Amino acid sequence: MTRAANPVRTPAAPERRLDPRIFQIAALSSLLAFGAFVRAFNIELIEFMIIAITAISTQWIMSMIFAVRFEAKSAMITALSLTLLLRAEALWPLAAAAFIAIASKFLVRAGGKHVFNPANIAIVAMTLATSQAWTTPGQWGTAVWLAALIAGAGSFVAWRASRLDVPLIFLGVFAALLFARAIWLGDPLSIPMLRLQNGALVLFAFFMISDPKTTPDGLPLRMAFAGGTAVLAYLFVFHLYESDGVFYALAVACLVRPLIELFDRARRYEWRDNSISPDERPFRIPAE
Repeated sequence: MTRAANPVRTPAAPERRLDPRIFQIAALSSLLAFGAFVRAFNIELIEFMIIAITAISTQWIMSMIFAVRFEAKSAMITALSLTLLLRAEALWPLAAAAFIAIASKFLVRAGGKHVFNPANIAIVAMTLATSQAWTTPGQWGTAVWLAALIAGAGSFVAWRASRLDVPLIFLGVFAALLFARAIWLGDPLSIPMLRLQNGALVLFAFFMISDPKTTPDGLPLRMAFAGGTAVLAYLFVFHLYESDGVFYALAVACLVRPLIELFDRARRYEWRDNSISPDERPFRIPAE
């Protein structure tokens, strides 16, 4: 009796996925439209146009100077983020913020990556350097349904970008510190709950700190990065009394990130890399 030959197993085909930036642009655009038409945010069309045109133009010019591929999607994400989070008394601070954001990607680099999150460093630069620009935490309010809406959209985007662990760890550590502070001071727990429901904080967690290009590639270092940023944010807000402490915290964390990435042996994240091994992320993305 002859045995049937064992079938030859071929390796599984790599997963294919769409560029996560497409989903991020769609989510941010939807939030912008929702804010402008439903929540009556103080957003003028000319402001968005100035930011978007400056960001895309700067991206194109810098791409030509440094002889790299022109990526309009990244510039549009930065423009949408700035439109949602930054306000100014005039148009020039908005244009300056867009220029700083995009230029920083090309001019401030370490280890082959840009150091700062573009929108974040622009917000930090403009709020520190001029009194004519400010952030917009108040316009988002603390409605649970709005925070849940932002978190739901952001979770999907972060999941597609293999970075859902970052906002979850950041919010988890930040929440633990807020509740510990409330218990220590004898405050009602509704106070930290309201802080966590702020739409601007949720937007920051799911659409800014989770940027794959400015977070460590390896999961352990990424967890340390997210948790460390949360601790810094707590210190900035409650010990240095900075209302924009979360933005300052991320800027400091990004400044330190190249040092901890010296110990990062994980594969470098690439937007255009469509063959991603499932064991390189904690949340599996189904094949298209």
